[in-house]
Amino acid sequence: MQIAPGIHQIKVPLPVSHLDFLNCYVIQGKKGWFMIDTGWYTPDSLEGLQEGLTDLGLQFTDIETMIVTHVHPDHFGLAGKIKQLSPHTTLLAHKWEWALIESRYINFTDLQRRMGQLLHRHGVPDDSLPEMEAASLPVLDFATITMPDGPLYGGETIDTGRYRLEIIWTPGHSPGHICIYEPENRLLFTGDHLFPKITPNVSFHVQSGDNPLGDFLYSLHKLENLPVSKVLPAHEYAFEGLRERIGELDLHHENRKAEMHLLIQDRPHTAYDIAARITWDIPDLSWNEYPAQLQRIAITETIAHLELMRWEGTIERLEMNGLIQYRTRG
Repeated sequence: MQIAPGIHQIKVPLPVSHLDFLNCYVIQGKKGWFMIDTGWYTPDSLEGLQEGLTDLGLQFTDIETMIVTHVHPDHFGLAGKIKQLSPHTTLLAHKWEWALIESRYINFTDLQRRMGQLLHRHGVPDDSLPEMEAASLPVLDFATITMPDGPLYGGETIDTGRYRLEIIWTPGHSPGHICIYEPENRLLFTGDHLFPKITPNVSFHVQSGDNPLGDFLYSLHKLENLPVSKVLPAHEYAFEGLRERIGELDLHHENRKAEMHLLIQDRPHTAYDIAARITWDIPDLSWNEYPAQLQRIAITETIAHLELMRWEGTIERLEMNGLIQYRTRG
């Protein structure tokens, strides 16, 4: 699908995912094409991306530069395969994301162990811990690993020869997440930072920093005064109304904090207890029926909200008998 002259969207299928596809964007340059995000490494995804390029009269060797918004496997997973097929293609990612590749995809056992310790301290029961600690391991099959050729930091402008692409550091969903702004057509490529309907996952974990939700909300508001005609996310569909959508996300997170605050006003609770009691948009399943991966996401999102509230001064964090608990201040 053409977004603007020389700017196209390719829908890359994401089998065995709760999301149907990834929106890969290709942008014409003077010496070659630029690709934003790749999809993950499965035969269907590779075939879908290849077919999308063929429809544009392109092949992988026409890609001069890949830019990944972050290194989650549905965005980064095909990068290594593309480099195999087109060795001259350059890969760019934020320096923070660069630093995560080895610990997440190569020497991952230490990260897995540390996540287990974090989940345990936040109240995950012993009988649930092994499955929850290992819940992210299946995604290792969906990435072909390569290291970036150069780092991004935010603030750079990449000149394709036809368009200028401004790199904007937007941490939250991932520490080194970036958005990309194209000012001539007022296009904002948002990766997983902003969607028209779903709410981006923002979790507290051992590599997230101490206030990932605070980082995410700050990053959202950094974007709101950009002159944007169309928002181009990595999932769902393109949309207009950037400021309005940011306002909706603000309200969502304020409501979530209010719900948590109410639960802990009488006595301290662990994040596990709170996650099990608040409202999640997962119909027809009780908490005990959630798969381990969904429970883990819910718990780490809950911690992100609680830590933001702690930094805002409305609640406090306690440690009792080796468990972290939260309660209202006063």
